[in-house]
Amino acid sequence: MEPNTLERALADRVGAAVTGLRRLSGGASRETWSFDAGGRALILRRDPPASPDPAAMAREAGLLASAADAGVPVPRLVDHGDDLAGSPYMIMERLSGETIPRRILRTERPGLARELGGILARLHTMPPVPGLPGDDPLTALTAHYSAFEARPAVELALRQLADHRPPSSGRRTVVHGDFRNGNLMIAPSGVTGVLDWELAHLGDPAEDLGWLCVKAWRFGSPHPVGGFGPREELLAGYAAAGGTPPTPEELHWWEVYGTLRWTILCRHQAERYLSGADLSIEYAVLGRRVCEQEHDLLLAMGLTEPTLVQDPLENAETPDTSPHDRPDAHTLIDAVGTFLAEAEQPDDRLRFHARVAASALRIARRELLLGETHKIAHQNRLTSLGCETDTDLAKAIRDGVLDDRMDEVVTAVRASVTDKLTVANPRHLSLPA
Repeated sequence: MEPNTLERALADRVGAAVTGLRRLSGGASRETWSFDAGGRALILRRDPPASPDPAAMAREAGLLASAADAGVPVPRLVDHGDDLAGSPYMIMERLSGETIPRRILRTERPGLARELGGILARLHTMPPVPGLPGDDPLTALTAHYSAFEARPAVELALRQLADHRPPSSGRRTVVHGDFRNGNLMIAPSGVTGVLDWELAHLGDPAEDLGWLCVKAWRFGSPHPVGGFGPREELLAGYAAAGGTPPTPEELHWWEVYGTLRWTILCRHQAERYLSGADLSIEYAVLGRRVCEQEHDLLLAMGLTEPTLVQDPLENAETPDTSPHDRPDAHTLIDAVGTFLAEAEQPDDRLRFHARVAASALRIARRELLLGETHKIAHQNRLTSLGCETDTDLAKAIRDGVLDDRMDEVVTAVRASVTDKLTVANPRHLSLPA
């Protein structure tokens, strides 16, 4: 949609001229826009016109009101409805603070893990709104995964989660579903807003605590709670605010579950590109991030350790491409990547996509260097286990037919994930568990 069209529609809704309208980066399923009107700093969240979901938008608006009543910091809702220039929408106040995790983590924030525990305790007292789903989490996740190709690392996780599931706590509350670094507005004074409620549901409140501790949300920090602090502080803050903390074993189960969930969600987002529904470079590269989460799954289950792997692009020897002229294909890929990384971009969203595109080129070049070697090694691993494909190995893990060779299975899965990460993002292999 043209910004001018959206400006006019917004002006009609808020009753004032709109200035400074710009689309923000991020937001996998909804558009997010920043603007000013009538002396107020505001945010627009709207569905893409091709995939409107008015019921979900109305549910999220209701959750914001319920959260505010429970003492959870959230942006004040200004307006919401089913049709803003053809899409369901919410208009909210724009809060002060920062949401970009790497910027937030540049500053030590003592006490923030404890504060987040207190916020979650209040969140888990919220009255539910109509229409919240409440399916069994492991059953629902397994069904979601069944839509995609079978993965040996995922099958190992599903086995462990099923075999070690803690007894039901009996607690059932509103669960935010995406409470993590990146969905929190954080200022020097602390948390000013809990954002992005579209995945809220009914369930065990320990799910939110485990999700916050998933390695993906630490962004390279060694501190388990979103990169901010230790689990003990999170649980202490939760208890001090009236919550019933999970046991360490329960929290670990939900942390493994959350890591598996993010693995499958990454694959789900990649399908938007693979199906042709959305050819954004962001969704294309997400397909190559799935192996990051497979590695994190193995870490969370105690089946691998961080390891230092040299980036194949360092000191790489490129093949002779005669009779083609120089620069060769590898050098051209590098040149385009450098251009994307250094070129001036007019807004945050294009800068973000340029960085993603540069990353895609590095992945492509590493695969050109190592793809054939990795293919042969992987086939040898499968053959040694009596399998022809990853699907065969995944089914064997699921059915238990290789349980007497589980050490060999884990070694093979670990080696496969390491090879994939050596191409996709070798630095990820060295990040702390």
